[in-house]
Amino acid sequence: MSVLIIGAAASAIGAASGAILTTLFFYLKKRQLLVAKIEATQLLKDAREGVEGERREAMANIKNELNKRRGEFDLELKKSKIEMQQLQNKFQKKQDSLDQREVLLDDLRKELQQKDRDVARRIDVLSIDESKLKKVYEEFVTKLERLSNMKQDEAKRILFESLEKEVNLSNQKWIAKVEESSRESAKDKAINIICSAMQRYLPETVTLHSSSVIHLPNEEMKGRIIGKEGRNIKALEMATGMEFVIGDTPEIITISGFNPIRREVAKRVLTKLIQDGRINPTRIEETVQKCEAELDQSIIEIGQQTILEFGFRGVHPEIMKLVGKLHFRTSYTQNNLIHSKEVAYFARMIANDMGLDGEIAARGGLLHDIGKAVSAEVDGPHALIGGDLAKEYGEDPIVVNAIASHHEEVAPTSIYGFLVHIADAISASRPGARKETLSTYIKRLEQLEEIASSFEGVKKAYALQAGREIRVIVDEDRLDDDRASVLAFELVKRIESEMAFPGEIKVNVIREKRFIQAAR
Repeated sequence: MSVLIIGAAASAIGAASGAILTTLFFYLKKRQLLVAKIEATQLLKDAREGVEGERREAMANIKNELNKRRGEFDLELKKSKIEMQQLQNKFQKKQDSLDQREVLLDDLRKELQQKDRDVARRIDVLSIDESKLKKVYEEFVTKLERLSNMKQDEAKRILFESLEKEVNLSNQKWIAKVEESSRESAKDKAINIICSAMQRYLPETVTLHSSSVIHLPNEEMKGRIIGKEGRNIKALEMATGMEFVIGDTPEIITISGFNPIRREVAKRVLTKLIQDGRINPTRIEETVQKCEAELDQSIIEIGQQTILEFGFRGVHPEIMKLVGKLHFRTSYTQNNLIHSKEVAYFARMIANDMGLDGEIAARGGLLHDIGKAVSAEVDGPHALIGGDLAKEYGEDPIVVNAIASHHEEVAPTSIYGFLVHIADAISASRPGARKETLSTYIKRLEQLEEIASSFEGVKKAYALQAGREIRVIVDEDRLDDDRASVLAFELVKRIESEMAFPGEIKVNVIREKRFIQAAR
């Protein structure tokens, strides 16, 4: 019995404990749900507050941006209004000006109309007067015909013939006077222009750039240059194309040859070999190749620098190279490049003074002697050679003709040919430009005149232009035109065979017939 009671009590206790635990479990779950609900509510509230804050901030930014844009728009609007007002003011001023001009035009129109009316009245008066004069003139002519017993046409003819003779005589006197005055004025102006150009140009000191004499450090160097059995000197002559003259003069070697470029190469090669001390055929060939390359580069640089000095454009590279080669050529010790630059300066100054194109004149002057750069390889007058080269390399036809005609082998086709010829003569005849002893100079002129005078039929012979021209006057009764032409040819051949002279000599044979009468 007691066991049953205890078991029932235990069951009751267990049931009560389970109910309590269940109740406690649901209570805890409910509390957790309540806490979670509170937390969710709080999170939702916080989220709403954050969104609200961001919204307010975004609205504030939008308002600020709108205010900023509104301010900028207002500023632009004010500027536009100001510009519009300025434009309106300008338009109003122009409108006022146009109104004033319209008023002036109206006044002028009225004034012109009034003048037209006055002119019309005067024309009417003049017509009446003209009719009266015509009637008086007809009456006068009728009276003259009756008094002189001559018709009007016959009187006009006699009067016109008399007037024509008088006018012709006056015209001839006036033309002669104008021609004489023009010649004197042109001569004075030409002298002033040439003297001004010569005075304005300050020439440099002329020096010999292509010396053919090499000074040795000692006499022993001659033997080393000659080499065993002369192999070194032979190698030098073969490689350079020059002749090396080793004479009795101590410590001197002379380089002989007609090509100035090859002579300059030989000079540089020998100078480098002397400085280096190693002289043998192999070394000679290497040095020659090196010096040739250096000289080619120097020629190009000199040509480019010269063209840049004058500021010419569109110059062919081969023309630049030819200009650079002139630096190593001389005539009467006058360096050809310096001479060409002088001619360019003189031609430019004269052209500017005459109102011509100074750049074309200077270009023709600088390039006038480029034929000399290849005269050692090409036969013929250097002026014609230079003209052909300039034409080949695309120079202006005016420049080509100026180059070809500066020694009168061809006729100048423009004034620039004469300018280059004059500038060339100025540079060549400038005191100190070309060095020659007085005795040699006089002897050459005398020999030239003597050869010309030795021909039959020659009355007088004059050497001109420092011996670059011989002018021969022949007896017109003894020599006809054909014989004078033969005389010029024979004189040229004899000068070439008997005289030594630089450049060329122009032979000018003159045969003329003069008829002179005296009026007393």
